[in-house]
This record gives sequence, structure tokens and C-alpha cells, in this order.
Amino acid sequence: MPMDLFIAPVVGIVSLIVVAFVSWLVLKEDQGTKRMREIASYIQEGANAFMKREFTTIAYFIVILAILLYFIGWQISVGFVIGAVCSLIAAYVGMSIAVRANVRTSNAARMSAEKALKIAFLGGSVTGLSIVGISLVGVGGLFLLFNRDPSLVVGFGFGASLAALFAQLGGGIYTKAADVGADLVGKVEQKIPEDDPRNPAVIADQVGDNVGDCAGRGADLFESFSDNIIGIMILGAAFASILGAKYITYPLVAESIGVIGVIIGVLTFRPGKNPMRSIYMSFAIATIVSLIGFYWLGAYYMNDIMLFYTSTLGVVTSFIIALIILYYTGNHKPVIEIARASQSGAAINLIYGLAYGLESSVLPTIVVGIVIGISYLIAGGGIRGIYGIASAAAGILSTTGIIMAADTFGPISDNADGIAEMAGISDEVSDKTEVLDAAGNVTKAVTKGYAMACASITSIVLLFAFIVEAGVKYLGIGVNELDGLLKGFIIDSPEAPRLMAYIFEPTVIIPLFIGATVPFLFSSMAIKAVGKTAFQMVEEVRRQFREIKGLLEGKAKPDYARAVDISTKNALREMVAPTLLGLLSPVIIGLIFGVRGMMAYLVGVTVIAVLLALFMYNVGGAWDNAKKYIEAGNFGGKGTEAHAASVIGDTVGDPLKDTAGPSLHILIKLQNIIAITLLPIFILYALIA
Repeated sequence: MPMDLFIAPVVGIVSLIVVAFVSWLVLKEDQGTKRMREIASYIQEGANAFMKREFTTIAYFIVILAILLYFIGWQISVGFVIGAVCSLIAAYVGMSIAVRANVRTSNAARMSAEKALKIAFLGGSVTGLSIVGISLVGVGGLFLLFNRDPSLVVGFGFGASLAALFAQLGGGIYTKAADVGADLVGKVEQKIPEDDPRNPAVIADQVGDNVGDCAGRGADLFESFSDNIIGIMILGAAFASILGAKYITYPLVAESIGVIGVIIGVLTFRPGKNPMRSIYMSFAIATIVSLIGFYWLGAYYMNDIMLFYTSTLGVVTSFIIALIILYYTGNHKPVIEIARASQSGAAINLIYGLAYGLESSVLPTIVVGIVIGISYLIAGGGIRGIYGIASAAAGILSTTGIIMAADTFGPISDNADGIAEMAGISDEVSDKTEVLDAAGNVTKAVTKGYAMACASITSIVLLFAFIVEAGVKYLGIGVNELDGLLKGFIIDSPEAPRLMAYIFEPTVIIPLFIGATVPFLFSSMAIKAVGKTAFQMVEEVRRQFREIKGLLEGKAKPDYARAVDISTKNALREMVAPTLLGLLSPVIIGLIFGVRGMMAYLVGVTVIAVLLALFMYNVGGAWDNAKKYIEAGNFGGKGTEAHAASVIGDTVGDPLKDTAGPSLHILIKLQNIIAITLLPIFILYALIA
């Protein structure tokens, strides 16, 4: 057996060894005063309680679906269970260290900003290295176990996608309900600061940062990383007669190189006075190592230098899209204009936010389209062109670990700032923790742009994988015939009339429209779930301020556990319906409209969900930072009508940017991976019918 088949599992294991080492470095740091440890324990207990109950809920779905998938093949069923479990483990490990790194970061800030920065970044890197390491071990190991047949590994991707949807939805509903409750009653009604210990929802808000931004986003990128590898492997297997067998294992080797780059980037991290400069340096090191590795991979291992060009294009694309997202959500013209509009009230704030949110969907989508076209042409068109697009996706995903490390740095820094305020040491450390928190807001915005790029390109790869599998197994199209069809113009083909008729068949148009509507219904359900949970949270916070004597004066302690329990129970209950929609929609379409209808459905879901997700988290991010821009002293600062209006805008944007938008990323990939997994069922059903 070729030794290169073991590269992915070995690199994955090395990554997990580094996770253990970095975790030790973080956990050996001092947790600070008794009050700091007490507050941190509340956050840890709340996060662990939520994750335990969430995992229990997910377990029921895993067992039922694993039994059903067994009838397709035991490998699919086993892979499904392993994929779901690996996703949850990766998310939990990262979150577990994050909720312990926060108090250590806060205490380190009492000594130096550089030490606090190092602990926060290392704490975040545990999540980044965990998701890529476990993915390489899982996908690479199953590929070897299942006789190097990538179509049998697809169950792993299905399990990872399902777990990710639950984690992102549940965490997103939890965190935004807590955030809304804390802001509306605390900031607006009671006029008390954010993270004030008198606010009953403040601990739930801190917990939400971890179960949403850390565990939820970690599961999201774990799924993107895994699904992309599996999709490219399926394409490589289908095209092996033309391209060669190495194109099956190419994504495993490529992503292993990326993980090596991430490990070096993390271990060489050096904190400085400017947090963003230090983080960007770590990005740069990881990226340079990856590009050097990609050159070796394309020029020598694959003997195809075009793969180096396309994978490099993918790396560049992720940064371009991140810069576009930063423009629309950072302190630039859109955010400043929204903040200025807040002086005229909440309505004008919302109007400007919606306008810029809609506009922000355009450039990233155009960039993705250009990258797809250039990658196709660079690789030579035809089947090689399709694989070139897949190679660009591999390039984008190569920096997943370091991007996720920076993302988890965000909630760790946010929690550290909150713990400092609640523990009464904010005067001592606020100048340091607030700088880290501000840097964390930037890294979270970058990650959202990166996650969007990953979702877009990965969904295209999975869509191609489904079309190729369906074309070969169902429509009987040969690989050489497919290559010729892709290279030719449809108008010159003798098959043009039949193909045009095929495009306009009702069985194609109807599922196309249905696919376009599913993201809207899914988003509606997710946003309403936040609204329902937030309503109960707001009422609970109001009740405690009303009924607990001396609470507002700081003479009594709020019931944090009650607020945490409300967010937990409602988030877990409300995440089920949107998940069922994501699970059942492709199954119903496939059984009613067949394989051709499924192709159209997937196109509709992919295009609309990408645009809708972009709009949602960009507008939410812009509203959030417009509020922060005013709180920094602009347009009157805190306590003004402009500030109150900006808080309303931020509240409206919260479920968009942190619940519905990120969950749409997962919905896209889940639809495609379900279609690939159940393709044998759809083909068999069509033959029987």
C-alpha cells in the first residue's frame, strides 16, 4: 500500500498531539482571584450543561438515521456515526479550552497585554487544530478502511453536516437570545453597562459566545473541511481514467500540507503590542508554508503545476472575500453611514443597514464566480477544469485551522473583558482586554467572510460531485463524453435541442424554484426561534429586576442559572424544526422529481442560500459595529437617542449574523451531501417507478 495514503492520518495525529501540548500551556496559567474563578465557573457550567443536553438531543437523530442508512450500506452508516461524533468532539474540545482560557486571559492582562494575547490566541488554536486534525484522522482513516473507495466515505460528511447544523443552530439561538435579553433590558431599559454583574442574562450571554462562536463555528468549518476533501476525492475517482489515481488522494495530501502550515503558524506565534499584527503574522507564516507545500505537491508529486496555480488562487480568494466583508462590517463608510443614520432614529438605522446589507452580497458573489471561471480555464477546461475548481476549494480550506484559531480568539477575549468587569478589576485591565476584544471582533468578521468563501466553493465541489456521480451512474454518460461536452459549446452540439428541452421540463423548473425557497423558509424558522427564546429571556430579566429587591443597587445577586436554563431549553427545542426541514427537503425532492430534479433543486438552494447568507451576516455585522462606533464616542456616544437606535439595529441583526446566516452555510452543504449519500436510493426508486 503506498505510503502517501497514510499522510493524512499521521498529520492529523500530530495535530492532536500539538492540541494536547497547547492545552497544557494554557491550563497551567493562573486563574486569578476567587471572584474571577467563581464567574468563570458559572460560564463553564452553563456551557457544559448546554453541550451535554445538545449532544443528547443530537444522539437520537444519529441513531435513527444510522439505522436507516444501514440499508444503503454498512459503510455509509458507520461513516455517518463517526462523522457526527468527530464533529461534536472537535467542537467540544475547542469550547472546553476556550471557557478555561477566558479567565486566564483576563488574569494575564493584570500583568501584560502581550501575555493575555498569547493565552487567548493559544486557547483559540486548540479549536482550529482540533477540527482539522480530527477531520484528517477520520476521513483519511475511513478511506483506508473502506478499500480506498471515496463514495463509501460520504457518510462521514453527512454525519459531520448534520452535527454542524445542530451545533450552529442550537448555539446560534442560545447566544442571540441571551444577547438580546441582556442588551434590551440591561442597556436600553435599565441603562447599565454591558457585562454588568447585576444583569441576570450576562452569564448566559458569556456562555452563548462559546457555544455559538466557538462550538457552532468550529462544527461548521469541520464540516466544510471534511466535505470538501470527500467531494474532491469523489471527483478524482470519477475522473481517474483520464487524470490518474493520484487525483483521488490529492485533497488528503493538500489539506495535510495546510495543517502542517497551521501547526507552524501556531507554534511560532509571537505576541506584540498590536494584536492584529501578531495574528496576521501567524496567518502569513501558515499561508507561506502552505504555498511552498502546494508548489511541491503540484510540480513534483502530481506533475501538474496547474494545481499549484489553482490552489494558490483559492488561498488568495479567501483573503479577498475577507477584506470585502471587513469593508462592509468594519469602521468604514457603510458602518459610519449606518451610525450617522441612527441620529434620526431606529427606522433610518434599519433602512441604511438593509441597503448596505443587500449591496454587500454583490462583490463576494462576483469574486466567487470569477474564481470558478479562472480556475476552470487555468486547468484547461473540461474535466480538468472541473478539477481545477475543486483544487481552488482545497486552497481555500488549507488555512481553516489558523482562521478558526483567530475566530475562537474572539469569544475568549470577549469573555475575558466581561469577567474583568464582573470581577471588579476592569479599572486595572480594561485598557488591555478592550483592545483584545476589539481585535476579536475583527477576527470574527474575517472568519465569517472566510466561512462564506468555504461554503460557496465547497458547495460547488459537492454539486459537481453529485452531477458527475448521477451522470455516470444514472444517465449513463461516459467520462470521455462528459469531457467533450464540457469543452464544447452547447449551441454547436447535435444534442442541443434535447438538452434545451431537458432544461425547460417542469420536473426541472419546479424543484429549481423549490430549492430557491427553502433557504427563506429555513431562515424564517431560525430567526423566529431566536425571537421566541429572546422573548422569554427578556421577560425573565425584567422579572428579576422587578422581584429581587436590591438587585439594581447591587445589593442582591441575580439568578444566573435561571437565565441560562431558559436559553438552553428553548434553543434545543427550537433547533429541531429547521433541522428537519434541511433533512427532509432533499429526500422528498429526490423521490418525487428524481435525479434530474435533484440537480435543479441543488442549484436553486446553493445560489440563493449563498446570497442570503452574505446579506444576513453582513447587515448584522454592520449594525453591530455601528453601535460600537457610537459607543466609542461618535455621534453623541452612549446614552443618546442615536445609541438607543443603534442598539435596536444591533438587536435586529443579531439573529441574522449569528444564527440564520451561518446556519445557511451548513444547509447548502447538507443538501448536497444528502443528495450524494442517497443517490443509490433515488436511482433505485426511479427504476422501480
